Amino acid sequence: MTILLLLFVFVLAVFLGLELIQKVPSQLHTPLMSGTNAISGIAIVGAIATTAVGGTFSNVLAFIAVVLAAINVFGGSLVTDRMLGMFKSGKKEG
Repeated sequence: MTILLLLFVFVLAVFLGLELIQKVPSQLHTPLMSGTNAISGIAIVGAIATTAVGGTFSNVLAFIAVVLAAINVFGGSLVTDRMLGMFKSGKKEG
């Protein structure tokens, strides 16, 4: 029963996330990505904290979570920086 409930929540989150992201205007994508990077940073801290619980399986899952969240933070920062660069003017004063 618990697995069925978790699967239901996961599928609902996927559909809700897709629906919400499609409705976000393009002007809000950069702030939204910055917020998502912050959430991924929190996921890294949570994954590191779960290693204190112990057990090989939880340590493997925590390692995978840290790697994936770090890739998300790094890639999101690069994309956010590139998008913010599109708004800078081409003229440099000096």
